[in-house]
Parts: sequence; C-alpha cells; structure tokens
Amino acid sequence: MPKTPAKTNKKVPKNAQNKFYKGVAVVLIAALILVAIILKMSLFKAYPVDGAKQKLVIDQGDTYTGFIDQLAKDHKVNFPIILKLYRKVFIHDTMKAGVYEVSKGMNMRQVLLMVSDADNAQMNRVLVIEGTTTKQLLNTLKKDQYVKTEIAHLSTAEMLKALNIPYDHPEGLFAPDTYFFDKGASDKKILTDLYQRQMKILDAAWEKRDQGLPYENKYQALIMASIIERETSVDSELRQVSGVFVRRLKLGMRLQTDPTVIYGMGDSYKGNITKQDLRTPTAYNTYTINGLPPTPIALPSKKAIEAAMHPDNTDNIYFVATGNGGHKFSANLADHNRAVQEYLSVMRSKN
Repeated sequence: MPKTPAKTNKKVPKNAQNKFYKGVAVVLIAALILVAIILKMSLFKAYPVDGAKQKLVIDQGDTYTGFIDQLAKDHKVNFPIILKLYRKVFIHDTMKAGVYEVSKGMNMRQVLLMVSDADNAQMNRVLVIEGTTTKQLLNTLKKDQYVKTEIAHLSTAEMLKALNIPYDHPEGLFAPDTYFFDKGASDKKILTDLYQRQMKILDAAWEKRDQGLPYENKYQALIMASIIERETSVDSELRQVSGVFVRRLKLGMRLQTDPTVIYGMGDSYKGNITKQDLRTPTAYNTYTINGLPPTPIALPSKKAIEAAMHPDNTDNIYFVATGNGGHKFSANLADHNRAVQEYLSVMRSKN
C-alpha cells in the first residue's frame, strides 16, 4: 500500500503575524479617529451662540426631526443622522415648548437633552389662540403648572375689578398671541399684559377707522371683530365678512350669524345647531335680535380688529361656505341661494 504523506504544520512567520495585527490596529485606530471626528462635528459640536448666552425658543408641536433638519439646513451641524440616532436611542421624550437659555460652549447633545424637559426652560410659553374664548383662556392658565393662580378662581366681577378693567364682561378683552412669561408669573400679571395689549391694538385701529361705520364706540367695533374672527379663518376673507355685516347693520338687516347663536347657547351647545336653536331667543342670537350682541363672543386677533375698522367696498350682503374651504359672497338673495345649493351639492358628493 502506498504510504500516506506525513502531515506538516506550516507556521505563519512571526513577522507576517505582526504585520497583520499592526494592519488591523491601524484600521481600528483610523475608524475610531473617523468616528471621533464625526461625533465632534455633530453630537459634540458646540451649539452656535451669539455672545455668552442665547435664547432658544421651542414652540408647541416642534419636533426633534424638524429641529435637527433646520440646524443642518442652516449649516450649524454636520451629519444630522448622528443626532437623530442619538435622540432615538437615548432621549425617549418629545421636545417641550418654552424658552431655553443656551450658554456658550454647550454642545448639541446637551441642547437636545435640555429641551426634552420643560423644567429646564427659563420662561413659560402661554399660547392664546385667536377665536377662542376668555373661559378657555382662564382654563389654560389654571392648568398651567408654571402660572401662579391669583384671580382666575374669582367671580367675573371680582376678576375684572382686580384687573382694573372698566367693562362688565371679560370676553374679547385679551389679545390672542404666543407669549413667554417668567415661570411663576401670576395669572393677574398675564391677563393684565394681554388686556393692555388688546386695548392698544383697539385704540390704534379705532383712530384710523374708516368713516361712516355703524359703531357707536370702539367696544362695538371689538364685538364686530370677534364675530368676524369666528366666521372665517381665511385672512383674505376678513374684510369681506366685515363688509357683509357692516352693510347689514346699515340696512337694518339682522346679522344672522351662527357663532353668536353658539356663544349664547353656552354649555348646552353640543356641536350642532338646530332650527329650534335659531328660533330660541338669547341675548346673543342674532337671528332673533337686531344689531350687535351685547359683548364680543371670542378673542379677536389684530387682523380681525383691523378688518372691523376697514370693511370691503362691495355690495355683498350674503355669504356661505363653499365646502372646499372659504366662502362664496353674494350681493343678492338669488345668487346666494345658488351658492347655497352649490355648497349642498359639494357636501353630498363628499358623503
């Protein structure tokens, strides 16, 4: 039988092993250096600050993705994917609205962590939405942990007295906007600031109002502004809506606007208005009363106040929703009825 060749163990030369390990070490070191450079240019890059400190405003609804993308777009950070991965792995919360203070030298990682906790905010964000009511505003302040309650729990008369407001009803007197107050600011401080701002807006608009408006005083103009605010959310329609209601007042027509009916129904309103609701008299039911309701029905924006002072110059006295956003305005009942049928047709097609 042939002999089986003897097995031989060939050893890799020691020099070759050393070269291999050195090569691996060089690759690893190079990789670590590359990772370090990427981290330095992204996660550990200093947040851009003008001066020693800078305010960073985070609005309600802002997201980490949007925030990081904007930083990248502004060339303030490289490798945004690294920031997003860090947030996904290490930050299990959303951005919290508020005003934060970023000190010079803080890096991106520290800023990302800071804005995930509202306690880190230097100021408290108070959002007052145009078209909402004073009741909703007061409820917002009561629920805000950073607002000190002083007067929100008082009766309406007591609250108005505490604020030195010379009106019998608080509706419409506070300017809607986004505000930032010191943490711990009182509801009295906040409401005073909002009231003073609304009065400045109203006074300025009243001084520059069109001639011949059917308002006895600026308070009636504020009432009209609140109705305009509730009737449309389309800025380009504000003066058109104003024009319709101003002409109706001049012609002695009833305003017949649903938002006033809803306001007069108070807590009994459940989301729908019936024919019976339109026939039921209240101080705010403009289907049953002549002229303006006794008070505003919401918090009107500056744009709505301006529209109340400067209605359009058309002949329109009717308007109805289109069903696709916005309204169709008409100067006579026949055109209005056609617009109503068009609206009903659009709504049927959507069902």
